[in-house]
Amino acid sequence: MSAGQREPGRLYLVPNLLGIVPPDAVLPQKTIDIARGLRRFVVETPKVARQFLKTLGSDHALQALQLSELNEHTPPDRIEPLLGPAIAGEDVGLLSDAGCPAVADPGAALVAAAHRVGVPVVPLVGPSALLLGLTASGMNGQAFAFHGYLPAKPQPRALALKALAHDVARTGATQLFIETPYRNEAMIDAVLSTCSSTLRFCVAADLSLPSEQIVSRSIADWGKASRPAFARRPAIFLLGR
Repeated sequence: MSAGQREPGRLYLVPNLLGIVPPDAVLPQKTIDIARGLRRFVVETPKVARQFLKTLGSDHALQALQLSELNEHTPPDRIEPLLGPAIAGEDVGLLSDAGCPAVADPGAALVAAAHRVGVPVVPLVGPSALLLGLTASGMNGQAFAFHGYLPAKPQPRALALKALAHDVARTGATQLFIETPYRNEAMIDAVLSTCSSTLRFCVAADLSLPSEQIVSRSIADWGKASRPAFARRPAIFLLGR
């Protein structure tokens, strides 16, 4: 760095809440304090970000906060310029719609760009639905894979589930995936009708919320017991041993 050149700011990875809950019930005080002090954010959805920052209680007026949007439709050549303020020396927060940024989230591209241009990346502690679901499932936490959304149509979805079940049998690795909440029940039906009865299946819904519910049992036992209602609830699905 040449004489007189300003040190770059930091890119803080700010975890969002997984639902409506007081921030201090889920987030550490350090995370809250840092997020409150930031003036600039790169966010997935501005409306969702403003709701979270209002709940958080920013040190600055909401109207004074500068929010730049980064979503799945952002062209690749528009990503690195979002780091302009950080390159100039100002701290920037990366904020997802829910949970930790850059995990199942377009923010990963901004983190990669920050490393390329020399902006320090600082992850803050907060809720990750994937890790909360994995730790609560009782399944293999040494080896696991996350697959995002599986196909919505029945036949491709069944083929995808059979492939995941094969991976469990072959490697023992836990397989994680998600679904749009209104299709939760269809996904559960598909798992129970497609996968071996000896596999374990976990549904972890409303994680970190007062309505949190985690059911983890063999597929055979899912067929024997009464099934909770998971429709329209944010959930993580896991297949394993």
